[in-house]
Amino acid sequence: MSVRSRVPFPKDPLFFSGLALFILWVVVAAAGPVLAPYDPWDMQFDPLSPPSGAHLLGANDGGQDILSELLYATRNSLAFGCITGLCALALGVIIGGACAWFGGWFDLIVMRVADVLLSIPMVMILILVSALFRPSPAVLALLLAGFTWPTIGRAIRAQGMTLRERLHIRAARQMGGGYVYILRRHFIPELFPLFVIGFAAKARMAVFMEASLAFLGLFDPSHKSLGLMINLALKYYYMDIWWNWLAPPIVCLCLMVMGVTFLAVGMERMYDPRLRDFIGVGTG
Repeated sequence: MSVRSRVPFPKDPLFFSGLALFILWVVVAAAGPVLAPYDPWDMQFDPLSPPSGAHLLGANDGGQDILSELLYATRNSLAFGCITGLCALALGVIIGGACAWFGGWFDLIVMRVADVLLSIPMVMILILVSALFRPSPAVLALLLAGFTWPTIGRAIRAQGMTLRERLHIRAARQMGGGYVYILRRHFIPELFPLFVIGFAAKARMAVFMEASLAFLGLFDPSHKSLGLMINLALKYYYMDIWWNWLAPPIVCLCLMVMGVTFLAVGMERMYDPRLRDFIGVGTG
């Protein structure tokens, strides 16, 4: 994929849909404590009470307001995805940029380490660590980022090696520009589209992974999660609670993953020359 730092704003409806959904979830996550009508850990309400004016989605089996729980779960899931995506992106940019810049034995060793990390079954490692040590969500996010940075790093390395040979980069090096200077002034601005695509891909994966681990019961029960809500609601599948307790977290999880996916695909279409004609970017 050839990256261009200046491309007209996309006209792809998929990109706008993803951007709108992503902004919506960011607003919901940021305003969650304000929008929540009750404390999500408050257990003073009637268990399994149906929706009413006081509880728009009713109460769960523990007597907690489902709407408040949903808002906090959405906030936690999005935060987990963003932490993982940002950490994986930072590692990928620094390591991939260093490999492109220095090359040689350093590039060879680091890329072999990346190949090893890519071959490790990440899901099984996370399940094992969660089951044995019960780490905090932040620790799991960092662990997940540590296993998933190689895909971003390899993409940055490939584009960085091409960018390194361009005339303005070679001129900057001949004038005494060091690695940090060129990374900050040239690599980061010109490879920025790859950053957005890489972040979106890792954040999407992390949101789904967090929900999966919580659904399996490998998270702290006090940690509000969309996966945990689905797990608890499924225990009462025989009751008429599917639309007010089971469906909302499923819909939120699907829309969250769809929003980040649409954003990543839209950005890739925007900056990939093989796809730009398909979406009409820069055609008037």
